[in-house]
Order: sequence, then C-alpha cells, then structure tokens
Amino acid sequence: MTSQNPEPVALSSPAGRFLILTATLGSGIAFLDGSVVTVALPTIGRELGGGIAVLQWVVDGYLLTLSALLLLGGALGDRYGRRRLFVIGLVVFTLASLACGLAPTGGALIGARLVQGIGGALLVPGSLALIDASIRRADRGKAIGVWAGLSGVTSALGPFVGGWLVSAVSWRWIFLINVPLAAIALIVALRHVAESRDPAATGRPDLAGAACVTLGLSGVVYALIEGPSRGWTPITVGALVVGIVGLVAFPLVERRRPEALLPPALFRSLQFSGANLTTFAVYAALTGGQFLLTLQLQQNMGYSALAAGLATLPMTVIMLVLSPVIGGFAQRVGPRLPMTVGPFVVAGGLALLTRAVPGSSYAAGVLPGVLVFGLGLAVTVAPLTATVLAAVDEQHVGTASGVNNAVARTAGLLAVALLPPVAGLSGDGAGALGAGFARGMLVAAGLCVAGGVVAFLTIDRAVPVRRQIVPGLQHSCQHPRTRETSGPG
Repeated sequence: MTSQNPEPVALSSPAGRFLILTATLGSGIAFLDGSVVTVALPTIGRELGGGIAVLQWVVDGYLLTLSALLLLGGALGDRYGRRRLFVIGLVVFTLASLACGLAPTGGALIGARLVQGIGGALLVPGSLALIDASIRRADRGKAIGVWAGLSGVTSALGPFVGGWLVSAVSWRWIFLINVPLAAIALIVALRHVAESRDPAATGRPDLAGAACVTLGLSGVVYALIEGPSRGWTPITVGALVVGIVGLVAFPLVERRRPEALLPPALFRSLQFSGANLTTFAVYAALTGGQFLLTLQLQQNMGYSALAAGLATLPMTVIMLVLSPVIGGFAQRVGPRLPMTVGPFVVAGGLALLTRAVPGSSYAAGVLPGVLVFGLGLAVTVAPLTATVLAAVDEQHVGTASGVNNAVARTAGLLAVALLPPVAGLSGDGAGALGAGFARGMLVAAGLCVAGGVVAFLTIDRAVPVRRQIVPGLQHSCQHPRTRETSGPG
C-alpha cells in the first residue's frame, strides 16, 4: 500500500506493540458496544419506556450511522490522515458513550447512539488502516491476526459483560465502561502512533454518495420502525418515499464518481454479488434473530440479563473453535459447499429456537437451537468472506472487504427494523411477543435458506480462497482502502 510519512516497523518493536494496543482498544470498544447492548434492551425499556420502537432505535441508531458512513470514514482517513481520523473517531465515540450512559430519556439515548455510530465509522476502519500503514509487510498478517483475535475476544465477551453489568450495577455502565478504555487508546495514539496518508487518494471525498445512502437508509428504517407503532401517516409514508429515492439514487451517483464509495464495477463479478447477497441474508437473520431471542428470554421466559448473555455463549465458543477447521476445509474443496450448507444449518438453528417459550427449560428449549445456530455460522462465515476477497483483484481487496462489511451492517440494521413488526411487536408491547416470536424466527430462517440457494447458484466451487480469515471477525469493519486485509497464515 502506498503510504506517506511512517517507516514500517516490526510487530515486536515497542512502536509495533503500542500500535496494536491502540488499534485493539479502539476497535474493541466499538465491537463491545455492538454486542453488549442487546442483553440490556429489556432493562432499558423498563427504565426509559417508549415500547419496542425505542428498543429498535437503540440498536438501529448505532447501526444506521455506522453502516451508512463506514466507507466514507475510511476514505477520509486516507485523504486527511489515518491517525487524525482515528483520534477524532475515538473522541466522538467516547463523548457519545458518556451521553448514552447519562441519557435521561429514550430519545436522548437514541440521539447519542446515532452519534456513537458516526464515531465508530471513523474509528473502526482506521484501526486496521493504521496497522496496514505502519507495520512492515513481513509482520502484517500476524499483526492483523493479533488485532482480530483480541478484538474477537472483546466481541465474544460482550453479552456476558453486558449481562453482568446490567445485573450487578446498571445498564448505563455498558456505555460508561468505554470512557476509561478510550482514554488509554487516545493517550497511546497521540504519543506513540505515527500519522499516515495515501498520496493516491486525491479529489473530493464522495459526499454525494454518502448523503444518498444515509438519507436512503434513514428514511426506510424510520418508516419500518415508526409505521407499525405510529401508523402510516403522511410523515412515515413520506420518509419511506424519500428513503427509496435515496437508495435508488445512490448507484446512479456512484456511476459518475471517480472516487466512488461503492465502485459499481465490483458487482460485475457474479461471485462478488452472490457472496454479498448471501452475507445480507445471513447477517440479517443473525442480528434480527438475536434481537428477538434476547427479548424472548428476558421478557417472556424470566431470564436475567446475565443469564441471557450466558445463554448464547455456546454459539460464540463454537465459532471460535470450528471456524479455523472450516476455513481449512473450504480451502481444499472450495467455498460453494460450506456457503450452501451453512445457511441451511443456521436456518435449522433458528427454527429450533422457536421452542424457546415460557415453561421450556434451557436444555430443551434454548440450547439445541443455539448449538445448531453456532455450527451453521461457523460453517458459513469464514468461506463467505474469503470468497468476497477472492472475487476481486488485489487492488480492490480492501474496498471489497469494506463493502462486504457495510452489507453485513446494513442487513442487521434493516432486520431489527423489519422483524419485530413481523413478529407482532409494535407500540408499547415490548414484551408481548407471544406466537409472533416463532413467526419472526421462521422468517429469519427463511432468509438463511434464500442465502444458501443464492450461494449454490452463484459461487463457483473452484474459486480460490486466497486468505485465511480469523474466526468471528470476518466483518469487523475492515478499512475500505486497505490492500492487506488477510488474517494470520
């Protein structure tokens, strides 16, 4: 990668260690915040009120600005300085976290979450870009592996940490815990991390494209969340129309931009398009299913926040243990088989989770679905992302990775907006899932089945899987301009 200013350093050097510490802390708080908040939702709903719409916005407010601005954040770092944008992202994310922890109302919390997503869009892609720009090529794969592994531990511990904080102290501490961690990252970044830029990143940033996708997602998500609770008023219908116009305009704008956030040429590859469609289906099911399951466990089955966090821990353990094995298998046989079978297994897990109803035990009603769900994800995610990267030439690997991650985030954003109404949740009925829980989970299962069918029809089993992807971190907001995005090995 062409960079400016820093001489690449060894991973084992003091400068290399400080860099990894900074990048891991920075991305870690964003990953922690993404996974920690779900188990706190029922408690937030009881304390702040507002019904299911508030809970949807608490999740989607963050995902909305993060997914819409993720690619722009990486591009701005290339132009104006990666460390500068990383530090700005840290400051914005930390101040927003403080505002979340002190929020007196649901509206205030949602506003702070929107700002948190803006900080994350600057912070997270910059963490990997700093490694790519500053670590010498011989150590870069190992450095990214260390970063991904440590960040993965943070993400995996999210539900447990969140459940413990909610049960032992307050839901507010799931946000306030970010402040001391970010302060350490900020001090280390300013003292020990060199600035870097990409001299090849010229011209104006694609602000028009960013505006279109932000307006489009905002309008559609607002309509999907507020329509069922407030009714289809002129405001909600108007928001839906504006959102659709923004999303339709986005690819038209990108076709005319030399520095497009989302280069249309990437989608001329059937492999790339198919893998991203599969990503969309699987991650919509994953995020939406976890959202509904958390509400079901706590609101309808009487689980504490800590117990709900522990209930899904086996899923994470399975992914961490089996993903390397599946990655090696996909390298030998090609990605089409695991990418076809995996989503079907995920669908089976979601279907089994419909047995998680009041009166059922954890062993009979929850654990079988969690185990099958985790197995399906382990089979799917590593070959899926590796296929995305293998479907484009080396020059566009970083952009492809950023696009794939943005697709995953957008899928979760739309799923949290759409699945609760499908499940019968609206208005103030935050806990009244009833039979709607099974309906929502089966819709999520259907999405996974569709993803498996798409993979079978579009993925060539002979496509080389060029990179070993670190388990569980395949969609960790990799920097959209990074040339080296592979994991260890």
